[in-house]
Amino acid sequence: MLAIFQKHVAHAPQELNSPRSGAAKPKDPDEILRDFHAVHPADAFSASFGGGSTLACVGAHARPAAGYQRMFCGLDDIFCVFLGRLDNLSSLIRQYGLCNKSTNEALLVIEAYRTLRDRGPYPADQVVKDLAGSFAFVVFDNKSGSVFAALGTDGGVPLYWGIAADGSVVICEDRDIVKRGCGKSYAPFPVGCMFHSEGGLKSFEHPMNRLKAMPRVDSEGVMCGATFKVDTFTKINSMPRVGSSTNWAVWDDAV
Repeated sequence: MLAIFQKHVAHAPQELNSPRSGAAKPKDPDEILRDFHAVHPADAFSASFGGGSTLACVGAHARPAAGYQRMFCGLDDIFCVFLGRLDNLSSLIRQYGLCNKSTNEALLVIEAYRTLRDRGPYPADQVVKDLAGSFAFVVFDNKSGSVFAALGTDGGVPLYWGIAADGSVVICEDRDIVKRGCGKSYAPFPVGCMFHSEGGLKSFEHPMNRLKAMPRVDSEGVMCGATFKVDTFTKINSMPRVGSSTNWAVWDDAV
């Protein structure tokens, strides 16, 4: 999986951006995409959208990596790349009123996203918390230009993110691609967290707690992005959100 979004589409937390130093210079998005295709020359495919957004994935027919499956699908101009599995997929299909037996995890995530966007009243953290299993996904809404990504709580699927040379957000399961593409401005995506282009980064496991940026230092003692941990001592002062118009509203107290 590879997702690249220009900075006017999605803003990564500023703590993820480290000063450039040494030979580890970030690359442009086109170079990062070429690197991804070079690693998977026979199986990778990608889709680019107007406004500077790209999704890429390895085909489902390719050999499963580390035991988890990869999926890419689109519905009503919403696109999802999904890695892993949902252990409660059958019950979620019933919950969302989906009758199609071919519904897979990626389509289920698209439906959950549409519910949040159009008619929710659930807050986003509750919807993601209902997903049981090992998973990582990125959703891109081509109509609104919105990005929604999340990583499960068990850390069973690897996911990394960083900042490219032009400030684009890069999200990928392959650490080496992110490291080469983003230089020192990369880190593991935090487990149990979700990222939305309008609201930023938030823990869906502990939605009432702030996230605290913890600087990363590599073996050479150089700053290398930041990890984000739940601050158990700091609560977010906000009233519960209800109604579809507020599902994505104001996460800016989360980091």
